[in-house]
Amino acid sequence: MAETLRPLSFSSAAIIPQLYIRMLYFTNITIGTPPVDYHVHIDTGSNTLWVNCHDCESCPKKNRFGVEFKRYDLAASSTGKNVTCDEDFCRAASSSSNNNCPAGSGRQCEYSVAYVDGDKTAGFFVRDNFGFNQVTGNLQTSTMNESIAFGCSMSEDPTKDVDGILGLGLANETILAQLASSGKVKKVFSHCLDGNRGGGIFAIGEVMDPKVNRTPLVPNESHYSVNLKSLEVGGQLLNLSTNSPAMRLSRRTIIDSGSSLAYLPSEVYQQVLEKMTTKHPGLQTRIEQGFTCFQYNGTDDDGFPIVYFHFENSLILPVHPHSFLFRFTDNEYCIGWKNSSSVLPSDESDIFLLGDIVLSNKLVVYDLENQTIGWTEYNCSSSIKVRDEATGNVYGVGSHLISSNQHSFCF
Repeated sequence: MAETLRPLSFSSAAIIPQLYIRMLYFTNITIGTPPVDYHVHIDTGSNTLWVNCHDCESCPKKNRFGVEFKRYDLAASSTGKNVTCDEDFCRAASSSSNNNCPAGSGRQCEYSVAYVDGDKTAGFFVRDNFGFNQVTGNLQTSTMNESIAFGCSMSEDPTKDVDGILGLGLANETILAQLASSGKVKKVFSHCLDGNRGGGIFAIGEVMDPKVNRTPLVPNESHYSVNLKSLEVGGQLLNLSTNSPAMRLSRRTIIDSGSSLAYLPSEVYQQVLEKMTTKHPGLQTRIEQGFTCFQYNGTDDDGFPIVYFHFENSLILPVHPHSFLFRFTDNEYCIGWKNSSSVLPSDESDIFLLGDIVLSNKLVVYDLENQTIGWTEYNCSSSIKVRDEATGNVYGVGSHLISSNQHSFCF
């Protein structure tokens, strides 16, 4: 049977700190010969896949839970090799340091990535075998190996909790783009982040069930950007007007699984807070670790309104109070919305950025073949059905859950 255009499945999990100030969804990847497992953060807001390098002196050795990080050792893998400046991948990669990497020099291809929250990583590209879980039947997989270029980090933020980051953005250096260029998959992937117990579903391939409504991606953007037409809180539409002529009919919105929270432009952020608390005029708020918090003894979903984002093509994204509110203490809640001006550059502070508190408990489908993105509310502890392009068959892909006290896993 042909090994082309087959759906792929990944294990997934979540690190959920006690105060829910940062939720981190991650998956397992296998690199090298002999194979070594790495836990990497799923990030649709960046493009580069990287893990910490064995020779990195500044990279942390353990995360804040005391779990030792895995480090990639090029010398220990019989299938690993350096990516040089002469390779097409180096010249095409958006994160490569092309100015310092002239073709014909034979030098290592270096990379550097800066994230919107101020974190950064830098190192050099290598290439090695990856083991993928190829879907071969209902809830069944077999291993497929493919050579993939990725970053070996020599400088990394010590606050990270996993071994690296799996960038799944729009650029051509992503693992998805590399697999698609070799004819192994189509450029379609999906995730379903379980906000209730952690874990979820992460798969590459066309989703056949459930059906997902979609909205077009804004062309020529570096992120998964869509047009927000209106925002509704408690049955009332908010004022989204702006001084920018290009944004008078819609507002640019970035979908980013690499962000834990949701960021709203300042004027919209204030409106959302006001509409949320309309039923509680005497509510006293305070700022705790940058979040707006308040004392409340009731039930979140009963006491506060659902927030509805309305996008082009009548696609609606509902966000329930239990998603955007989190407990700080037994009778104190904090709001997961934040002001864009607190994190985004000044020239982008009018942008909406929607992260995991908005995307959790929804199946989100990124279809780069048709330049669309879509979602539907879904039970992320169940399963989805994906199409096997090689045979035309439709197979189930199940969810995966890793408990917080497990440090290695399989499925």
